[in-house]
Amino acid sequence: MPEYPKVQGGGSLIVAWQVKNKHVLVVGGGEVAAGRILLALNADARVTVVCPSSGLNGEVAYRVAEKQVTHIDRNFEPCDLDTADMVLCAIDDPEASTQVWKLCKERRIAANIADVPPECDFYFGSIHRDGPLQVMVSTNGNGPKLASIVRKRIAEALPSNMGAAIENVGKLRRKLREVAPDIKEGPKRMKWMSGVCESWSLDDLVGMTEQDMDGLLSHYQSGDIPPLLEVRMKNL
Repeated sequence: MPEYPKVQGGGSLIVAWQVKNKHVLVVGGGEVAAGRILLALNADARVTVVCPSSGLNGEVAYRVAEKQVTHIDRNFEPCDLDTADMVLCAIDDPEASTQVWKLCKERRIAANIADVPPECDFYFGSIHRDGPLQVMVSTNGNGPKLASIVRKRIAEALPSNMGAAIENVGKLRRKLREVAPDIKEGPKRMKWMSGVCESWSLDDLVGMTEQDMDGLLSHYQSGDIPPLLEVRMKNL
């Protein structure tokens, strides 16, 4: 019998949730809410903040003043959920928070109630961001501070130019799809791109120009992956 990975229960399904142009409702306006708002804005979501003006901290007030978010100047009301795709609740009122949670469950809206793991459909991890690169560390709600420590150690181990390399690889992939658009080419495209990432150094990927990409792509049909120097010599 072949050996398969063992099931390790108790984890979370870690995914990259695409919320671009979706409506994220944030209940609260303090420090925790500010962090949640920034994460949602970084993901290009449409954010509405429900909180009396007196409860907004400096950062949230700034987001409101700059019109980065829509602000409803009052306490939460059930009608606020009418257009919400996701709810992030961060208020210092356990009873009110639980009410928000129950309403979200009734309407089947994904929600996160800050600091109350049993009332969360998902958790926020500690995130390292470098351009298109996002690395998240989650402790499944058990130790946020430890998640932050682990995330910092991972970030320190990564090359400083990793984000730039990923951006160039993304450009190369898009160009490759133009060169070989046929869906049947999918496995070959994946194998060839994997070969580029494995055979070229990080510095090569960072320094790759549009001309280098075009020169490299001319070798795709043959399946060859010449070194960057060879590609540039042929471009002369």
